[in-house]
Amino acid sequence: MIRPFAARGLRAQLVLVFLLVSVLSALIVAAVTFRQGRTAIVARAQADALQDLRALLVSRAPDLPADPSEKDLRTLALQLDRAAGARAWRTALSYRGGPLVAATAERPPLPARLPGQAAGSATALAQRFHLGPTPWLAVALPVSAASRPHEPAPLVVYASFSLASQQRDVDTLADAARAGALPVVLVAIVPALLAARRLLRPVRRLRAAAERMAGGDLDTRVNVTGTDELADLGHTFNTMAARLQSDAATLLDMEARARRFAADVSHELRTPLAAMSAVTEVLDADAASGRLAPLTAEALHLVSDETRKLTRLVEDLIEVSRFDAGVAVPHLDEVDVGELVGKTLALRHWRERVRTDVPAGLRARLDPRRVDVVLANLVGNALRHGGAAVSVLVKVRADADRIVVTVSDDGPGIPADLLPRVFDRFTKGDAARTRTEGSGLGLAIAAENARLHGGTLTAAAAPGGGAVLTLTLPRRLTGPA
Repeated sequence: MIRPFAARGLRAQLVLVFLLVSVLSALIVAAVTFRQGRTAIVARAQADALQDLRALLVSRAPDLPADPSEKDLRTLALQLDRAAGARAWRTALSYRGGPLVAATAERPPLPARLPGQAAGSATALAQRFHLGPTPWLAVALPVSAASRPHEPAPLVVYASFSLASQQRDVDTLADAARAGALPVVLVAIVPALLAARRLLRPVRRLRAAAERMAGGDLDTRVNVTGTDELADLGHTFNTMAARLQSDAATLLDMEARARRFAADVSHELRTPLAAMSAVTEVLDADAASGRLAPLTAEALHLVSDETRKLTRLVEDLIEVSRFDAGVAVPHLDEVDVGELVGKTLALRHWRERVRTDVPAGLRARLDPRRVDVVLANLVGNALRHGGAAVSVLVKVRADADRIVVTVSDDGPGIPADLLPRVFDRFTKGDAARTRTEGSGLGLAIAAENARLHGGTLTAAAAPGGGAVLTLTLPRRLTGPA
């Protein structure tokens, strides 16, 4: 699936953010320039119009009588219209708040509020408005009597003219602003790429170093330059790597010592346990013959049971130490899988309690001793923790690539919190936390034997209750499946 551009990597995101900032900056500059330019153009047109109108009135207002008539006002308006030149304004006059008088019957267009605002005002006013799509400017210029400058102006001259030429100048300015923004964005791509490359170089080094550490190279360190936040991150990474290397070395040394200790203790216990087992067998025979007191016989049975449990635990520890030392190797032999399952059950007297479903004539190259250990642990675990009435089924299936052996039961099953670590060493279910024959190493040894064959061993809860343990081995069949 194609990801969005912004999500393809930190470099793309940095470049995109840089470009967005550049575009936003260019647009803001263009907008401010356009606004100020438009204001300046309109203000200049307004100032020029007022200056020209004032100059015309200075030269013509003295010719007006003290109390001009409508004809006098119309004559002045005509003179002002003719003197407009290229601006082509149209004027109207109002004397002492009277009606507007224009040079022709058609009055110039004015905003509705301007006459009311100009009445009684001592300063010039201006207002922009639109006639259709064309902008216009209207100005109101009060004219005071020369003999009474402090009294309200009796005469107000209104002029309105089109701002079409100024609008073209504004449009040209807007086009220039838009055209100038594009090169800014294009030019910004180069520094954006350079900045992103410079910023991400330490990040790439950190990623490569982290990948090497994940691969097991704990000697990895990064070369730190600069004093910025990325440099601090690099120093932190090196400190973390050094601490991990030290802790890993300590843990490996402790693990190696623990393994050597378990192996040494197991081997040291093996000889005296063998002697103890021989003695307890003789004493068991005496207890069985009735030649010992009942209390003494009971104590001897307890000692014999505990000695056997300790012997099995020592044997399991020795087997685990072989796996840890890497000296355990499978001795493959061609066997009939059905016969192997039958012998495993018969040797432990489980035939009456365990059902089987194995294809006839299924042969494979396996290490029979190790597969026997796996099956014994799986079936024994199901019988031991499932209860007296538990039903256990051993089912074998084979396809073109593998052999699958499942051991299922209808017992209480494996607790959900125990499933992820059921094959860890010394893991026991709740039902096995009391004194039982289990050492907590059986399933761990079974999993190691499965891996030794190149297979897997998994555990899951059965849909209808109980547990399902699945042994999967690479297929090395020489007979019919």
